[in-house]
Parts: sequence; C-alpha cells; structure tokens
Amino acid sequence: MQLERLLKSHFGFNSFRKGQREIIEDVLEKKDVLSMLPTGAGKSLLYLLPGYIFDGSILIVSPLLSLMEDQVEQLKKAGEKRVVAINSFMDPGERSRVLHQLSKFKFIYVSPEILQSPFLMNKLIHMKISLFVVDEAHCISQWGHEFRPHYLSLSEARRKLGSPPCLALTATATEEVREDIKKQLEMKNVVCHIHSVDRENITFIVEPFFTCDEKMERVKELAKILKGPGIIYTSTRAWAENLSAFLMESNQLKVAAYHGGMETHDRLLIQKQFLNGQLDCICATNAFGMGINKPNIRYVIHFHPPANMEAYVQEIGRAGRDQCPSVAILLYNEGDKEIPSLLIEHEFPDENQLIELIQAASLMDKERFLQWLEGYGISSTAKRFIEFQFEQEKMFNREEKTKEQLAIVFQTILNHIQKRKQYKLNKLDEMFHWIVKKECKRRGILKAFGEHLTYKNKNCCTICEATIQPFLNHKKREPDSFFQWEKELHYIFSRVT
Repeated sequence: MQLERLLKSHFGFNSFRKGQREIIEDVLEKKDVLSMLPTGAGKSLLYLLPGYIFDGSILIVSPLLSLMEDQVEQLKKAGEKRVVAINSFMDPGERSRVLHQLSKFKFIYVSPEILQSPFLMNKLIHMKISLFVVDEAHCISQWGHEFRPHYLSLSEARRKLGSPPCLALTATATEEVREDIKKQLEMKNVVCHIHSVDRENITFIVEPFFTCDEKMERVKELAKILKGPGIIYTSTRAWAENLSAFLMESNQLKVAAYHGGMETHDRLLIQKQFLNGQLDCICATNAFGMGINKPNIRYVIHFHPPANMEAYVQEIGRAGRDQCPSVAILLYNEGDKEIPSLLIEHEFPDENQLIELIQAASLMDKERFLQWLEGYGISSTAKRFIEFQFEQEKMFNREEKTKEQLAIVFQTILNHIQKRKQYKLNKLDEMFHWIVKKECKRRGILKAFGEHLTYKNKNCCTICEATIQPFLNHKKREPDSFFQWEKELHYIFSRVT
C-alpha cells in the first residue's frame, strides 16, 4: 500500500486510474517501459510518483514549450518546488542560475533541441538521472505524425547519461510507430503497456458541405449553441486568425487565435486565459493542445480535417478529459484535401532546391550554413529535415567531397524525401477515406490502430445516428464582460458621489 499512500499524500487521489499502477510498478523495477494511454488518462503520474521514490532526478524530454510550462506550473501549484523547465526561451540569467544548481531539482523538463547543448549535457552527466522520460514519444518515430529530427538523437543522449531506465509515453501510436520508438530509443527488454485509443465519452459527428462559406456559417452556429469551452482546429495560421475574428464579430464570443507564428509570451497568455476559463473557445492550428491540462473541454471542432488519423485522435482527445460526455465535430468539403496536400509538398525542398542546398553546404561549415539556411525560402520543417539529413550524410565534416560523392548525397536524400512524402500522402488518403466511408466512425478509428470495437456506444457517431442535441447550451449566455465591468464601475462611482 506504499504506492497508494504516496498517491494520496502527493497527489490527493485515493486510487489509481486504469493501467497506472501496473506501469509504475514496472518503472520502479527499472525496466524500459513503453506506455500508450489515451489522452487524459494521467500519463504524467507515471514518472512523477516514481520521482518521490528514486534517489536521483527525473529527466523529462518534452516537445512543446507550452506543454512544459503547463506541467511545471501544475507541479508548483501542488507544492513541488524542485521542478524546472529548460528551453531556448528562458532568460539567459535565469538559465545560468538554474544550470549552476541543476542537481537540486528533482524533475527536469527539457526540449529535444536544448538537450543537444554540450554545457547542459555536461551538467547532467555529473548528476544521477534515475529515469529518462520521453513524453509524446510518437515524435521520435520517423513515421510519427510530428517529425522532429532532434528526437532521433535521444538515444545518444541517453547513452551519455549512463543509459538510465527509459519510459516512453504516447497517446496515439500505431504498431509500426511503436516498434520504431523502441528501436530509436534503443530500449532493451522493453515492457509494453498498450491501452485502447477509444474515448467512450466522445461522440463523433461528421458533416459534409458544398462550400467553405457554408462551413463558416455552421461554425458560427455551433460556437453559439454548444456547451463550452471548446477548441476549433484549422489547418493554417491565417485561418485560425480569420475564424477567431469572424466569431468575435458575429457571436460576440470571447475567442482567441493560437498558432506557432505568434510571440511566445502571447501564446502563453492565451493558453492561461483558456485554462482559467476566460475564453469561450480557441481557434488554433495543431500547435495548441498537446499536454494541456484542461479537463472540462466540451467540444472539439475541426474546421479543416487533419492530415492523418493519429493527429485527429490526439486533437479530439483534448475534449472530455473529466470523463463527462463531449463531442468531436468534423466539417469538410471536397476542397479540404488540397490544403494538407500542399502543406506536405512544402515540408520538403524540391529537386532544384536540394541541389542548391547541397552546393551551399559543401562550401561552408555547419554554423555558417545554418545561418544561411535561415534566409533560404523553405519551411521551418524543411530546414529541420535538411539539417538532420546533412548531418547524417556528414556534409559538415572538413573533408571536401567530390562531385560524385555529392551526387550520391543528392540521390540518398531525394529518396528519403520521396519515401516520406508518399507515406504522408497515404496517411492523408486514409484520413479522408475515414471521413467519407459509411461506417461507424468509432469502429474506423479503432481499426486504424489495429483494434476492434467490442461494444455498442449509446451516442456513438453520425453513422450510428448520434446527434449534437445532448451537447447544446440551454443556459442563457451571460452579457459580454465589457458591459459587466462598465456597469460595475458605474455602480462604484455613483456610490462614491
């Protein structure tokens, strides 16, 4: 019963959720563990509780600044002061102070990119790291839905730290991705805890439209009539901003846009406003939501379908983390496939660009090339891809390459690009096949993850004749907060006079 006592004293819970105890027991036995639990199932507890038993520190590799900041803030609110997030956005003075007393921290969150820092690694090497945690571990897979090249260097970082036990966490990973995670992290005799991706409390609604204008009107209606709070996902930054402005103007809702192109402090502010209930909904790209701890999100609307099933399951999983009934609504028209197809094309350089990039890299050292690359007209994803591939092909060593060697590098990387592109396009086809197929939506999702539907859900999906009726907001909407403050100020000053 020691685990239950720790659970109660540190986290206030009387019992573990399904699957948690078994995973924690394997972690405490210092086994390599791969855990797939659905969003909202309490994955962070799987390393936090062992942290109070192990002597050393817990190192958590986390992919997003917002995710790290949210988790650190939650721990500090719970009274844990020995927690820190180290990332590229830290104030230099604060980072220096933290690094010089790093051994004092029990829980250390880092981004995969910052872990490449020799100074940070040197500090970690001289500490006792009891557990190496990779959160959102699907990102490590070359076939995962969020390709992060620096994740592929984590096995090397783990070796430098003396190969501590590894805990890889994810909510959505197909069998192919799970095998790649184990391979990339060099996990030995790994114990796998694979739980269903099914979220029984979420109803799936899919609605077709002929035009984008019809979708706009439907989003306006849904945001007005649904119980909130909610998230509306779009495929581009421009659409997130346009939709946010449209809803504020037409519905007088408290709405904000959120995407990766915003300043960091603006993103953190909007995230906090949403978490604190100051916003009715957020119009966001997929940059928002990973690891965000807001249990009462009642709906997730996809104004544009995502590019694959893994992303869809991640995003709809942000609804109903309190286990209360919630709804996922996907709106689509025939032209929606064009945007993700174009985005996939722009994630990689074309053949002419690849030739230019190889020629430039052959004339520069790594630092100069990366500076030059910043001004080159390709996406940030393409830049990360090129940096990783050039490192793999040893483009930055000091040996001059012949034309024949450069030609081999070109063909090797081009093959990688073509293979990766085709894989993503196949995933996109799978997503749109699921959208239009006249099959139970829940059954289709489970099938994509190698599972089978074994029960009948009461309010399952559009195909099973589910409706949004249970999710409508029957309460009268409160007046806009601006007028409440104006009325309050008038009341205060009238009493003073």
